[in-house]
Amino acid sequence: MAETSTNTSLVNDYFRAIERGDLDAVRASYAPDAVIWHNDGAGEQDLEANLAVLRVLSGGIRDLHFDVSRRVDVGDGVFQQHVLRGQLPNGEESALDTVMYLAVTGGKITRIEEYFDVATVTRIIALAKNLSENVAENVAENAVEA
Repeated sequence: MAETSTNTSLVNDYFRAIERGDLDAVRASYAPDAVIWHNDGAGEQDLEANLAVLRVLSGGIRDLHFDVSRRVDVGDGVFQQHVLRGQLPNGEESALDTVMYLAVTGGKITRIEEYFDVATVTRIIALAKNLSENVAENVAENAVEA
């Protein structure tokens, strides 16, 4: 998909950083007061809460990637439709259909509105979080034994 604007280039870089697990680059894509909203009824997230979720996802899902089917610069932001794919800790392949609007001001993402199937994302996060916690426990145990 050819990138033709600053907004779409920023959004492309943002998603590539998530795929790499580069949370410093993800953080740099956001305005400091960025707000993230999901259709899960939990209200808005601030930057730190969103990075915590992305840390769990990138640490717990192998080959995490976004298959973008549509990305449109709408002037004050970018509309994107994609499927989040990767392998869950139990070996199952995940596919989460998502639609997002990413508001962009001054070359930074200021707001995200994300729509997905809540049951599917809850399950994915729970499995990824369980793996992340198990890895952290194993690292701690190995450090104690050393």
